[in-house]
Amino acid sequence: MPYKEHEISKMYYTMGEVAAIFDVNQSLIRFYEKEFDVLQPKKNKKGNRYFTPEDIEHLRIIFHLIRDKGYTINGAREHLKKNIDASRESQRVIDSLESIKRFLLEVREQL
Repeated sequence: MPYKEHEISKMYYTMGEVAAIFDVNQSLIRFYEKEFDVLQPKKNKKGNRYFTPEDIEHLRIIFHLIRDKGYTINGAREHLKKNIDASRESQRVIDSLESIKRFLLEVREQL
């Protein structure tokens, strides 16, 4: 039976890791944390923020709404309040399509 490599995912991401994932300043993530109720990172006694994979997913949705679709902060907040489940599902579809696109581009480069 061949060895299957399991994807290792972290339980918590630091503020610096999240900022690197989205290629933004940490101040923008702190701002979005104040503006959007769905972002609730854990904080330790020192006040360091630790983001869960669910928080990362919410940030992906927020960045998609604001950057790609052109929503304002208030518009994105209202959209998330009314359509959080639909937004999650559409973000999953977008992520899977981007993954397929990266794979196909790699295949094209190897030809």
